[in-house]
Amino acid sequence: MSLPVKEAAESAGEAFSPSELIAHHILDSRTLEVPFVGEIHLPVLHILGRELPITKYVVMMWIASALIVFIAWLATRRRSLAPRGMQNVLEAIVVFVRDDLARKNIGPHGDRYVPYLLSTFVFILFCNGLGLLPYGATATSNISVTAGLAGMAFVMIQWSGVREYGLYGHFRNLVPHGMPMWLLPIMIPVEIVGMFTKPFALCIRLFANMTAGHVAILSLFSLVFILKMVWVGAVLSVPLALFISGIEILVVFLQAYIFTMLTSLFIGMSVHPQH
Repeated sequence: MSLPVKEAAESAGEAFSPSELIAHHILDSRTLEVPFVGEIHLPVLHILGRELPITKYVVMMWIASALIVFIAWLATRRRSLAPRGMQNVLEAIVVFVRDDLARKNIGPHGDRYVPYLLSTFVFILFCNGLGLLPYGATATSNISVTAGLAGMAFVMIQWSGVREYGLYGHFRNLVPHGMPMWLLPIMIPVEIVGMFTKPFALCIRLFANMTAGHVAILSLFSLVFILKMVWVGAVLSVPLALFISGIEILVVFLQAYIFTMLTSLFIGMSVHPQH
């Protein structure tokens, strides 16, 4: 029995609330469900007189980071001219990010951005994937996490333009050359707003797509207990939930790719502005 169904079944004797079930799984909390242990309360760090709570999404990001470091260690501990095993997998990911994202969208200087793009792609991929595991949680379904990733993308987009043209040249390139003077009062605010809408779109896109799948699956499971009809689960809820779960596996890879691809595209637009 899957975790959402089990929890719903345990609460069937009480007044079942679909909103509470969904909120429990998609909202951050200071507790973590551990197999064979149950729910444990996470500590709160005190730094410089301020509280820094450790939440379940923070733990998921730590786990994702630890897995990335472990896989990188496995892939590099025995280097050979003919890669195999984990080294072959990691090399394929690096070549994909370098050739299909960095060089294609940024140009000849795209290789200098490969470490950042590769880190972003792999981190989002692992954070997305952990949400598919039992007792796991999708850190990228939290808007604070996606906002942090989008903020880093914003810094890289602006820094790439400043590095290429200098501070004045970068902001001057925001407005196409040859623009009539009477249009500048309109175009300058529009372009400045556009600087912030790009990372905002990255943030909302990743957050919404990773949240929507979980909400849909939990809503389908909730139908059984709302309608109190077992045949609804056998005929409708379970088949549709399995179908959406299969799509979620695709979404895990797709959203990591889209976020990284758009970031590389925005960097390329900053490095090669249209004149």
